[in-house]
Amino acid sequence: MALLYKSLSRRVLLTSAAMKRRITTDARQILMSPSLTSIDFPDIWTSSSCSDYSSITKSYDDQQTATVIDGRAIAEEITSGITSEVRRMKNATGNVPGLAVIMVGQRRDSQIYVRNKIAACEEAGIMSEISNLPEDCTEDQVLNALSRFHEDPSIHGILVQLPLPQHLDESKILNSVHLEKDVDGFHPLNMGNLAMRGREPLFLPCTPKGCVELLIRSGVEITGKRAVVIGRSNIVGLPTSLLLQRHHATVSIVHAFTRNPEQIAREADIVVAAAGVPNLVRGSWLKPGAIVIDVGINPVEDPSCEFGYRLIGDVCYEEASRVASAITPVPGGVGPVTVAMLLLNTLESAKRAHNFT
Repeated sequence: MALLYKSLSRRVLLTSAAMKRRITTDARQILMSPSLTSIDFPDIWTSSSCSDYSSITKSYDDQQTATVIDGRAIAEEITSGITSEVRRMKNATGNVPGLAVIMVGQRRDSQIYVRNKIAACEEAGIMSEISNLPEDCTEDQVLNALSRFHEDPSIHGILVQLPLPQHLDESKILNSVHLEKDVDGFHPLNMGNLAMRGREPLFLPCTPKGCVELLIRSGVEITGKRAVVIGRSNIVGLPTSLLLQRHHATVSIVHAFTRNPEQIAREADIVVAAAGVPNLVRGSWLKPGAIVIDVGINPVEDPSCEFGYRLIGDVCYEEASRVASAITPVPGGVGPVTVAMLLLNTLESAKRAHNFT
């Protein structure tokens, strides 16, 4: 971690120097503070020493003290309710919810997510359609796919699988998704309404919504608790922190520039790990009895597995399960519930479109 802080400190110093140059060279600038987008540095994490994945075994299972939060079981319960509502809607109106997915490139983790979403749609009776675009596609190709789905009345939800290749303007594309079909909940108006008290977003982002549902269904009291969200992506970290605040938790965010992240994380009653770094969060990052929600889903090479890789989380499960009071596994934790939330958002969108209650 010392090397990480040294590297980050150097980057911050260089950035400060660049900001000073901007201030002295632009006489028209009234404020010393820069534009926010000019300081939107990428979070580059260094994985913990728990990175020799092949050496991590289940040898600690007999010492595990944490209750496993079974995301698959919870997702099945939610999906069962969705399936019943889809059937009721079809019988009453002749319509079923429709979900469109735009997939750019061949990222392995994205393929996993999309495969799971399409399978879940089929199980729930929701119609689905995929637009597969090449890695080097143009922005216009993505926008054209969006336009086609916007005009299709059988499509009630549109999902642009993130992340997109770097040559594409992610903000422009997400802003182009019509609000009433933004079942991912990433439209600025949805995010803004999530951030503001007294406002209700049309859709909540699926992973944060799933994280909170896991906590509530596991009997975890959120109000008044200290929560730490590790990672601040627009997809998970940021909206999760906002949603936890709406549930009256006291929230801190840990990111790649945070000093003493372990110390901050150890103060939390609830830890949500969403950095996208395998085994970043060690047992030493947790206080005894903490609740751990592991959003990470990281494929690591493993020739012994069916597809040549296995999935691990952002939390070093074998260590954390001996410290925490409850923890989500990877796979089988947050992932299935996230997919269930996507189905629910799509169902709610279809109900609005057809005035069905």
